[in-house]
Amino acid sequence: MRRRLVLTVVAAVAVALVVLLALTGREDARPPATASASTLNGTLADPEGDGVLAEGPAEALRDRTELAPRARRGRPLALLAQITDAHVRDEESPARALLLDRLGPPFTSTFRLQEALSGQVLAAAVAAVNRLGPQAVLVTGDLIDSAQANELDQALGVLEGGRVDPDSGARGYDGPQAASSPDPFIYRPDVDAPRHPGLLGRAQRRFSSPGLDAPWYPALGNHDFLVQGEAPPSPALGRLAIGGQSLVEADDDLQLPESFDPLVVDRLLAGALPGRTAAVPPDQKRGHLTAREVVARLREASAGGGSGSRLDYSYDVGPQLRVVTLDAVRREGGSDGRVLPEQVDWLRGEIARAGERWVVVVTHQPLASSEGGDAALALLDASPRVVAAVAGHTHESSIEPRRTAAGGYWLIGTPSLADYPQQARALRLVETAGGVAIETWMLDTSPGDLPDTARELAFLDAQGGRPQGAAGDPADRNARLYLER
Repeated sequence: MRRRLVLTVVAAVAVALVVLLALTGREDARPPATASASTLNGTLADPEGDGVLAEGPAEALRDRTELAPRARRGRPLALLAQITDAHVRDEESPARALLLDRLGPPFTSTFRLQEALSGQVLAAAVAAVNRLGPQAVLVTGDLIDSAQANELDQALGVLEGGRVDPDSGARGYDGPQAASSPDPFIYRPDVDAPRHPGLLGRAQRRFSSPGLDAPWYPALGNHDFLVQGEAPPSPALGRLAIGGQSLVEADDDLQLPESFDPLVVDRLLAGALPGRTAAVPPDQKRGHLTAREVVARLREASAGGGSGSRLDYSYDVGPQLRVVTLDAVRREGGSDGRVLPEQVDWLRGEIARAGERWVVVVTHQPLASSEGGDAALALLDASPRVVAAVAGHTHESSIEPRRTAAGGYWLIGTPSLADYPQQARALRLVETAGGVAIETWMLDTSPGDLPDTARELAFLDAQGGRPQGAAGDPADRNARLYLER
């Protein structure tokens, strides 16, 4: 365990040095660049390779002809937007596993440089989507980060519109990024480069969200009701979230579980926290939600339908498109997706009921990487009306053709709002002379002081920034995807 910790510390220091070299001479951050929300009009880029974003050229739609040749474009049939993996979080919560972040899988991405600004980033994405004017918005999971009631309150407040309070505990910031924090792995915006004095205080203030103009339809993500996206809520984790103690330094001999097994986690937390602690203001609103509670609240707040404990439902967008949403989250824990046999049977009926409409299937976890996903994909393979399977979860932009005897369809992944490039996706279905095409392009968050700062910091983050390549290749972002029918 100690050898693993030493190796991880060495790797983390190397990453930190890379970031510091990129920031040499930048005691204070330069004003962040902004761009038009639609990347068809302008982008953000790092032309000098120094970690500083600047306005870049527009990205035109690239023709993707792996499944069908180019064809003359006809009338538009439907316009959608996708927002995914916002991870709206209570960054002050003592239940977060920040100390485990540096130890590697499965304890990764629990801390982000820009984490105090997740609600403001979602609001900026909402504003960008409103400028697009879609008929419907797909909110494809991980709307919140760690199953807390106050996280869902904030996220739904942003989507519904109005004044939103992102603070928890006592007024003001009480978390690991405070200037007084001695942890060298945690970025402190008041004192560390790039400096943003007062950022944490501004992040805790109430802010206004425009709310989505179009109806929105949720898919359930693992972070929406699993603690840190892995563990089902438990009494011990609930007490940790609400209570007034935070672990700030783990014991040297701490034996960590290899996964977020609920029983192991509860045993680990049964007594005193395993290490040095600090007092934090408690907050009853941090209580964890069950899967049923999250599903019920999402149904009530959105245009999503269905019944029962799973968020499986379908709906029409105009007269030509049917969207089918599948809930692939494991109730017992774990981040990987799973599609149950009864869900496959239900999906078969929904595709049949779509009739002559085109079909888009939506999940949080991609079907191709989910247990039971092969059976669901086999149904899609057999239908000439299926045009796309759309997902989030990977935090990456990707577009892949899936060739089938029925003509094929497109597997579309969209990056997260939690990590760089913090983009939403537009999806427009159009008729062509040879069948249909999906025109898709990325939407940057609308300009604003806090969301622009969040994007700058996300770009520098070693776990989720530019080193990860989450923006994908140009053809994974803005493309015209042809289908022949």
